[in-house]
Amino acid sequence: MKNVVAIKEASGDIDQTSQILSLCDITVLSGDDSLTLPIMSVGGKGVISVLANILPREVSEMVSKFRSGKVEESQKLHKRLFPVCRSMFIETNPISVKTAMKLLGRLNGEMRLPLCEMSSENEKKLLKTLEHYGLI
Repeated sequence: MKNVVAIKEASGDIDQTSQILSLCDITVLSGDDSLTLPIMSVGGKGVISVLANILPREVSEMVSKFRSGKVEESQKLHKRLFPVCRSMFIETNPISVKTAMKLLGRLNGEMRLPLCEMSSENEKKLLKTLEHYGLI
């Protein structure tokens, strides 16, 4: 198909990403923030990111550093971002990122159906992660 130029790969399966890249001349973008670097290591070009709603500069920097050959620097960023990334998925997307945005004073925290508020237990975990990263 000439009109399909990219695919968002969010299966969590690096083998599948490798297979897509070996069979198709197509841009592959990670659809899973925690797998951005692994997907890029097999030929992916970037990410469609949830985490970038919270840390846009850092996600962009990690991808840019990898693409410019600064692999170790991008790995360091990945390791630093990883706990925040995982916290974005402690509940169904986009509940965690919307809650994080509320905690950071960027959104009012309103959820429209069918979304609901994050559990208080998970909100405490998220808050602790954001504090540990230095965002709060």
